Amino acid sequence: MRKILLKALFCTSALAIPQTTLAQELEAKVVINRAQVSDTKGDVFESLEKKLTDFLNDQKWTDLKLKDKEKIQCNFNITVNTYSDTDNSFTCTLLVTSSRPVFNTTYMTTAFSNRDPQFNFNFQEHDRLEFRPEQIDNQLVALMAYYAYMIIGIDLDTMSPMGGTDVLHRAEEIVAAGQTLDYPGWKAFDDNKNRFGLLNDYLDGSMEKFRELQYQYHRKGLDQMAENPDTARARIAESLELLSVAKKARSKSHLPQLFSEYKREELINLFAKKGTPTEKEKAHKILFAIDPSQSAQWEKIKK
Repeated sequence: MRKILLKALFCTSALAIPQTTLAQELEAKVVINRAQVSDTKGDVFESLEKKLTDFLNDQKWTDLKLKDKEKIQCNFNITVNTYSDTDNSFTCTLLVTSSRPVFNTTYMTTAFSNRDPQFNFNFQEHDRLEFRPEQIDNQLVALMAYYAYMIIGIDLDTMSPMGGTDVLHRAEEIVAAGQTLDYPGWKAFDDNKNRFGLLNDYLDGSMEKFRELQYQYHRKGLDQMAENPDTARARIAESLELLSVAKKARSKSHLPQLFSEYKREELINLFAKKGTPTEKEKAHKILFAIDPSQSAQWEKIKK
């Protein structure tokens, strides 16, 4: 389904790519920020950055047959908080973000973004990263595989209704394997914002409206903006009601607030000085209820 939809997104004869040119799913950029451990030699960090980039981009994560232009763009910004060359341990914070193109525009919209403060692992300069789905026993491999599947699965959800289910179940297998690894972030019910909590909420039946939001907001809304902005904006306003329903269904879930965080600027731009008073009021009311701490930002919608 993603390939069919992306054909429409990139269908121009001038930029046509031969059918024989197929690619992996991700076009990932990895940046290692080691400012906090600047007194350490840089070779291990340079090796880590290169090996993670190659690992993400060279791995074939699914059976999808994509062209180069259809790759999912994503960024992994890893801040190293501490590093020990004694036991090769890293404690890091990850900010991961993926984006997708909006139909008939040059605009890229954020499809997924998450901050992981428990991105901890061990790594040596000459380590080889190898993904073996049947045996997940390396923390760094597990971390990257988890986020690769999350990115692809959520991207597919934006393309067709719950289109990423099969891929997200692969992420679920990584989480299950993570339970046996002696690192934080994998444990069930430790934290609704950790890797287990994020995926568990996303796949929970009570959050189906949130997954429906992904499709309605992106395919029925944003992707129609170039053709009919007024209709598209109305659909986006309607789709936000699904965000409200999801929040009420699972009040402790972090997902609705997370969505409002990485879509904040986009939502303000969609409704500020545009749209009907009813659409503005609806969007403002829902978003304020999701994250009242951003009330000053949501007020911009009503202008």
